Amino acid sequence: MRTTVEITDRQRAALAAIADRRGVRGYSTLVQEALDAYLSALDADEIDVLLSLGGSLSEAEADRVEQRISELRGIWRAAS
Repeated sequence: MRTTVEITDRQRAALAAIADRRGVRGYSTLVQEALDAYLSALDADEIDVLLSLGGSLSEAEADRVEQRISELRGIWRAAS
């Protein structure tokens, strides 16, 4: 799955250095490895609970949540 992730200049530089050292092009493999490490450090029961919540909102509720998240991201970007 493709997605967009915002990272700092320092994080991009570190990823570029690691990718160069490994002789790989792009950051996808590095980001996947980092996510795997992060997820493996979490409590498996907590992940199961979170995954079980999928589909628990109605379509209208999901739309309102998505709209509010967009508003908050706009405020966050304006503040940074």
